[in-house]
This record gives sequence, C-alpha cells and structure tokens, in this order.
Amino acid sequence: MSKPDFKTVVKQEEDRLRLLHPTPADVPGCVSVFDDYLGCSGTKILCIYGVSRVQSQSSCEQKFQEFKFCLSLKTMHPEEQREAWIRRRAEWWANRRLTKSSEDVWDMREQPLENFPKRITEDLMRESQVQT
Repeated sequence: MSKPDFKTVVKQEEDRLRLLHPTPADVPGCVSVFDDYLGCSGTKILCIYGVSRVQSQSSCEQKFQEFKFCLSLKTMHPEEQREAWIRRRAEWWANRRLTKSSEDVWDMREQPLENFPKRITEDLMRESQVQT
C-alpha cells in the first residue's frame, strides 16, 4: 500500500480534528498549553538536577512554540482560532504520520470495520454467561 501525500493526510487529520473538537470551546486554551509547557520544563529541571530517574529526551521547545502560537490567535474570532488550531495540529499529525516512527505498523482506516464494535444484545449476554 503506497503512502498518501502530505496534502491528503492533512485533510484526513483536519476532518478527524473537526469531529473531536466541534466547537471553539473544545480547543485547548492558552492556559492549558502553558501548563503543558511548564510540566515539560519541570520534568527537564528535575532530570538535570538528578531528582528524577526518568530521562526526558524530548525538547520542550515544541510545547513553547505551541504556547506562542496560541497567544498569536488571541485577536481572531473564536471560530477562526479553532480553524487555525486545527490546521496547525493537522499538519503536525501529518508530519508525524509520514515520517518514520516505531508506530509505522498501523495504517489509518479509510472506512470503519463492519459490525464493530459488536452490539451487546441479550443473546450475546446469555452466550457469554453459558461459556463462563
């Protein structure tokens, strides 16, 4: 199966994110984004001073850039903020999906599986009770 192009993947991610975040209120606010950055920075500081055994290899720069981006949206209408946020996150996810990763074993489904998840019916419940 050939990999889709960047534009196609961005469109898929935008569609997914619009479903997950249907209103401007569903998009994380700047305080939440700043909390993520502080959490990352705090973990890094603990690692530097040897307080934490967990070695954080990731940089907090991405989280700081997200915070700066969030602040740049403040002059926009809430729906424009949502669209800009969705576009940025979709591009991030598209880049992540199209670059090599340990998660390369999965392909995104174009259509949901038929009859999944299986509906729980009275008959199914009786069957499971008989088997146990």
